[in-house]
Amino acid sequence: MSVATLGTITLLVLFAVCLTTIALAMIGAHRKSARLVEASVQGIYAVATLAAFGSSLIIYAFLADDFSIQYVHNTSDSAMPLFYKITAFWGGLDGSLLFWVLLLSVFSALAVKANRRRHEDMIPHVIWILAAIDLFFIAVLIFTKNPFEPFILEPELGGNSRGLNPLLQNVYMIIHPPSLYLGYVSLAVPYAFGMAAVITGQVDAAWQQSVRRWTLFSWTFLALGLILGGLWAYEELGWGGYWAWDPVENAGLIPWFTATAFLHSIMIQERRGMLKRWNISLVILSFWLSIVGTFLTRSGMVQSVHAFGKDPQLAWIFGVFLIVIFVGSFGAVAWRWRLLRSHAELESPLSREFAFLLNNWVLLAMAFFVLGSTIWPTISEWLLSDRITIRESHYNHYMGPAGLALLLLMGVGPLLAWRRTSTESLQRQFLIPLVCGVVATLVAMGFEWFRLRTQLGGPEVMPSASQLGAAWRDHVWALSGFGLCGFTLATIIQEFARGLAVAKRNNPKLSMLDAGIRLLVRARRRYGGYIIHLGVVLMIFGFIGKAYGIERKVNVVPGEVVPLGDYEISHMGLLATEDWQKEMITAELGVLRDGELVDVLRPARWWYFQLPDQPTTEVSRYMTVSEDVYASMQTVDLTTGKTQLRLFINPLVNWVWLGTVIMLFGAAVCIGTRREQGANHG
Repeated sequence: MSVATLGTITLLVLFAVCLTTIALAMIGAHRKSARLVEASVQGIYAVATLAAFGSSLIIYAFLADDFSIQYVHNTSDSAMPLFYKITAFWGGLDGSLLFWVLLLSVFSALAVKANRRRHEDMIPHVIWILAAIDLFFIAVLIFTKNPFEPFILEPELGGNSRGLNPLLQNVYMIIHPPSLYLGYVSLAVPYAFGMAAVITGQVDAAWQQSVRRWTLFSWTFLALGLILGGLWAYEELGWGGYWAWDPVENAGLIPWFTATAFLHSIMIQERRGMLKRWNISLVILSFWLSIVGTFLTRSGMVQSVHAFGKDPQLAWIFGVFLIVIFVGSFGAVAWRWRLLRSHAELESPLSREFAFLLNNWVLLAMAFFVLGSTIWPTISEWLLSDRITIRESHYNHYMGPAGLALLLLMGVGPLLAWRRTSTESLQRQFLIPLVCGVVATLVAMGFEWFRLRTQLGGPEVMPSASQLGAAWRDHVWALSGFGLCGFTLATIIQEFARGLAVAKRNNPKLSMLDAGIRLLVRARRRYGGYIIHLGVVLMIFGFIGKAYGIERKVNVVPGEVVPLGDYEISHMGLLATEDWQKEMITAELGVLRDGELVDVLRPARWWYFQLPDQPTTEVSRYMTVSEDVYASMQTVDLTTGKTQLRLFINPLVNWVWLGTVIMLFGAAVCIGTRREQGANHG
């Protein structure tokens, strides 16, 4: 039996088992039959096993170069390295849907196994909801996008495989898509628990812990996937940036916003019994938006180099699925509306609850702004017969101030007490952060003054008041951002300092390191959250640096030297090489500062033999703490050596990647929260 036939049979069996599991879970819940519920538990395990077997078949087909399968033929070739052949599994539309089924079925099995005894009344509802989601994707695979579809050779094709898109043959793309998929798919688990809580009426505390931890897991992998996508774009596309509001990347950012909102607002419900309706709505929206993202990237709704292409049939299928989820979910919430009433009310705007609520509204506004802007070109084409392009400047104009508002709330929230904050507490808590914020702003203004003097001709030149005022006005948001970074950073340090002081007071023999470790172990959720905030502050610090970047597009020949800010770039020559997979043209560029060679950059263009019309750009960077000197090759003439280069100085960009590492470490600390920890650590 061929792999194609066995794979198709596996999908059919998977469909039947999934359908049976749904029936067993629903009937078991209705009859309160432990035997039927247990059978549905075994069914969800069987679904995971079958999905893993089907996925192993398609991976085997890639490794064995089985080009009799159409999907393998279209996304792989025999010359590709082993790890890129595995990457090809999710590199195309059909395989990505099977990968979705694999992840969802495994997550479903893990969630059920971990919670089947803790939430016995909810588990059958969790099972049928998760199985129903899985069933939808399995049905799509069987009826429209079967990755095991056999390939019938046509004479003009000659049997040559096309191979994976060269842009995807990058180490970050091995991790970036799976990370986003992990984030997307795992949002189904908190959705299932939330809806099970609504259906059973157990809307108080029973579902919160499982939902919060799974949402944090989803949030972490969405964040990791988004950042890796930015790093891939920065190092592979050659345009000098890491984020251009591409529709496909936006699709991952949108549910990240709502998941972030939920992780903050659930603390209010745990602490005060408030926002039950709001929190369940955020859980629904986060999952719904993850399906919206899947819909956008696979339907042709948006145009992007990352999208899978236009498929009207798939667009209609996903569109109906989205309507069913939205109407069914919020219909259940409306049914339990009275039961979801809060036990307490907001007592004061000078409270942590109010700061978190403002945080939620800003995040939700950002999510729907990005969603609306992403789909507006398509809507305008439908309504006006004219596709209106939304440019990067449009997003930056609105999202920049919104991001600074979030940064402010990130610093303010921990300084406020629950319920209400006294005037004395406000003065005591805010004094140091406010001073640090003002100092940071003044330092940033001083650097702006120094930078302007350098631009005007050197240290001996004094800029006029009007010139300095104009420079400050041009970078008002950047200066505000530096001030808010200082304010929020001081808040985080102050909170850690107070925690360490308490730990040392309780046990004076502890070293500062031991006290810090004990603090993290005993209150992981609270201080892990502060570590996340620290990472975000450093990332925003790095984002702000973009306002001071320098870009040049030049045509140079070997021996020519061009200025770039405080540096000079010397074209030292070209090198032509090839390997078993591609031809490569590499430029050698000397980076000089004050006449001394500090590094040699080697940007390149690669032409793959299988797809010579899709060359890739390989950038090269000279990295320092304060900036990147970045070079990419656009075109090259081998006869004359004339090379078109894009050269950049990107200030503070490496703080983005450092902040990411710290943020993810904080998330790992929070995910490790012990079960006995309660809302006191929120």
